[in-house]
Amino acid sequence: MQRVEKFINKTVDILGSIIAFCLLLMVLNVSFDVLMRYLFHNSSVGMQEMEWHLFAVVFLFGISIALKDEGHVRVDFLYERFSPRRKALINILGTLCFVIPFALLIISGSFEFVYDAFSTQEISEDPGGLPYRWLIKGMIPLSFTVLLFSSCGYILKNIRLYREADK
Repeated sequence: MQRVEKFINKTVDILGSIIAFCLLLMVLNVSFDVLMRYLFHNSSVGMQEMEWHLFAVVFLFGISIALKDEGHVRVDFLYERFSPRRKALINILGTLCFVIPFALLIISGSFEFVYDAFSTQEISEDPGGLPYRWLIKGMIPLSFTVLLFSSCGYILKNIRLYREADK
């Protein structure tokens, strides 16, 4: 069980490195866009769209990384007073009752949305905008699938913590 947890954590860490690179690309893209707009009075619709495409990728996949690294939101003023065993139990139940059903709902609800964009070869409505809009829409079910994967690692980690708190 610990090997599976380590594999999941390592995979999510690798994803975190990729997302950090996407964040760097986004910062460079925004900087370039601001420089072009204010110094040269020139702007690119494609570059502006790339900003929100990269932001969407960072945000969508960042959820899984935040879960793994305990960066998600919880009611800390209550949580911090609990024993390690109770914290682990809350994390397990919260993930099973809220995170996993929510991820499954988003995955199942987004397939038709992505399929419609793919089948119509949806592109940007703006002249000079980006093609292949379905690619960014496809990140929705993919990122929530990654969230399910990360949730499994989080549950395994908390099962281990629950057992260790017994000793």
